[in-house]
Amino acid sequence: MTLPTTMNAMVTMGHGNMDQMVWHPDWPCPTPAASEVLVRVKACGLNNTDVNTRVGWYSKAVTEATSGDGYAKVDDEDPTWGAAPISFPRIQGADVCGEIVAVGIGVDATRIGERIITDCWLRDPQDPNDINKTGYFGSERDGGFAQYTTMPAVNAIAVNSPLSDAELATFSCSYSTAEGMLTRAGVTAADTVLVPGASGGVGTGLIQLAKRRGARVVALASENKHDAVRALGADLVLPRAPGNLRAALGDEKITVLADVVGGPNWSTLLDVIERGGRLTCSGAIAGPIVAFDLRTFYLRDLTFTGSTVIAPEVTAALVRYIEAGEIKPALAATYPLRELHAAQSAFIEKAHTGNIVVVP
Repeated sequence: MTLPTTMNAMVTMGHGNMDQMVWHPDWPCPTPAASEVLVRVKACGLNNTDVNTRVGWYSKAVTEATSGDGYAKVDDEDPTWGAAPISFPRIQGADVCGEIVAVGIGVDATRIGERIITDCWLRDPQDPNDINKTGYFGSERDGGFAQYTTMPAVNAIAVNSPLSDAELATFSCSYSTAEGMLTRAGVTAADTVLVPGASGGVGTGLIQLAKRRGARVVALASENKHDAVRALGADLVLPRAPGNLRAALGDEKITVLADVVGGPNWSTLLDVIERGGRLTCSGAIAGPIVAFDLRTFYLRDLTFTGSTVIAPEVTAALVRYIEAGEIKPALAATYPLRELHAAQSAFIEKAHTGNIVVVP
């Protein structure tokens, strides 16, 4: 096929409000370098990294909850997930579903025509397990908020599924984050997992992937989302912030807290973990600064694990689960790429259950 020289793209020009995301109908179309592929983007999911990077929320200068608005102060040296600077302009968007349309030197040409989703983590080919040498698609290099994008061939994971492009675009970030958290916490069928923010993208992944491991799941969500959360497999669904969480849990014994919320209710959640239990954390959308009583931590023999960079095999495993029908997408809404501002507003407001996707 003849490839275009320009394309539509939503380009982030700097840190700040949504007006930093600027529509360009004639952005240069990328060319795959050696060991890379060119992907025609069919759909691209939204995730918190897109918002947090744009506004600079990862900077230690920011102490507030995640917001779609810019902050008064963002330090230039640590505004990204990796506590490092970012180069602008940048095309964000990590969760691509698309088709390989060209390959660079060293990539088998038979891959042209493959339907793929992204493994979002960019690794050193010579040392893929060194998490100090990782980057993130749409952060350390341009991503999928455009008609075309390039990526290392190893990050384009072939998928064979009857699911739509938009449905497949819900998996890469949210579900790999969830599976990474459960792996770090060593969740098994012996566990009961408490999932705050259960109606969000990662929450919907946590419910299904924990159930896949045979665990029991207790979900916290706004009451208007309970039916949707229950349909994903949660065994017990409670309000987002019960007045007395311990009483609301009844006889449930929480062995794992899988949290991406943080914020003012965090210490309450910590208090209900059983002695010897585990916390795994991969976010703090309600606020990164929490009250923490060290006595709860050490007197009850708790284990804490942070979870960001996932093992290389996690996305490949997710594709196997998708192809086997063991997990399903939680697609909340789709928007045209040109309406990314509206899509991010809906994402930030968390008015839906599941993931929001844009389509070029």
